[in-house]
Amino acid sequence: QVQLVESGGGLVQAGDSLRLSCAASGLIFSRYNMGWFRQAPGKEREFVAAINRSGVTIYYASFVKGRFTLSRDNAKNTVYLQMNSLKPEDTAVYYCAADIALSRPDVSRKLKDYDVWGQGTQVTVSS
Repeated sequence: QVQLVESGGGLVQAGDSLRLSCAASGLIFSRYNMGWFRQAPGKEREFVAAINRSGVTIYYASFVKGRFTLSRDNAKNTVYLQMNSLKPEDTAVYYCAADIALSRPDVSRKLKDYDVWGQGTQVTVSS
């Protein structure tokens, strides 16, 4: 079955970096747009970044621009989220998701457009 497994979360101090990975299995990874979302305690899940099938088109939420970098390696069925200059407000569970709608013309930033989700990885940034 289709599975997404996130890794790389942890407890860091403000200003530190982390690299999250999302390994996909059970699907032809290179066909699908991928996204990262996050959910902080007591808050709704929100968009972080998304990347198209080829890795050419990437969108970021305004609050991570210049700090986070999204990339993918289709040969390894993996998408990466490099997070630099982390802030306490980045503390959340980070989720990887796949948009399996092959007909969608552009990379989506909408939660509802993502069909397959990982279990999440906790990122905690202390001040």
